[in-house]
Amino acid sequence: MYPSNLDWIARSDRGRQWLSDLPRMVETMANQWDLDIGEPFQDSFVSLVLPAHRGGSDVVLKIQYPHRESAPEAEALRRWKGNGAVRLLEHDVARCALLLERCLPGHPLSAKSPCAGMNVMIDLLPRLWVEAPASIPSLSDEVARWIINLPVAFEAAGAPIERSLLNQTIETLIDLASSQGEQVLVNQDLHGDNVLSASRKPWLLIDPKPLRGEREFGLSPVIRSAELGSSRNDVVSRLDRLAEELGLDRERARMWAFGHAIAWGFHDGEVLPSHIEMARWLLDA
Repeated sequence: MYPSNLDWIARSDRGRQWLSDLPRMVETMANQWDLDIGEPFQDSFVSLVLPAHRGGSDVVLKIQYPHRESAPEAEALRRWKGNGAVRLLEHDVARCALLLERCLPGHPLSAKSPCAGMNVMIDLLPRLWVEAPASIPSLSDEVARWIINLPVAFEAAGAPIERSLLNQTIETLIDLASSQGEQVLVNQDLHGDNVLSASRKPWLLIDPKPLRGEREFGLSPVIRSAELGSSRNDVVSRLDRLAEELGLDRERARMWAFGHAIAWGFHDGEVLPSHIEMARWLLDA
């Protein structure tokens, strides 16, 4: 019923119950929203995502595994109103179910050349930086969680970086979070695989992880987006181009991208070497 990418959810009793309930939830939502459901997409890691038809229209049914990072997605999509992102058509809060506009043909931006991908990102980002509802979690609160979790994750992952670098990351994040500029809606998971070609607009964002924070932080996931080029030169060039063309503080963008790379660089005992490598590049940029 569900793709193997969701197998990790079965590690907990709560997750196993959610997976067990999925067939019933899909049937309930199909009846509630009058959907003809297709086979699930295979590349989702935190939600069950299925193509569907409703009244002759192509739509997507997304049932989220309940998690604090996914909870604000519906509110962010509602706030964007289809300007740069897929439209939210329906939302069942109790079941964490979203009915979304479907992107067709749906090719990922990562399939384009790095230069073309950057052109799209530079056009897309300012449209997403709108006033953020108070219900969207703040970047400051997210940073506070990182600071608490980083030492624990560091030990669990076998000390994958120097302790001095860990301490520098924590100090940097504290300083950045306490000195932010204007707060807008930012997406900490904006990358080339989460922007799809569409018919209503050439490119639309899917699967956001929204926060309420400053614009410079909003550059972090794009700077680290290996789909747009994975060399040191690629990373630094993205930093330079984004900061210059969007009129933002390069130093704050650089250090946010550094801190974000380390914060997402190790968790659950696993290490993402590419994140650590990019963080080191950014320190010297």
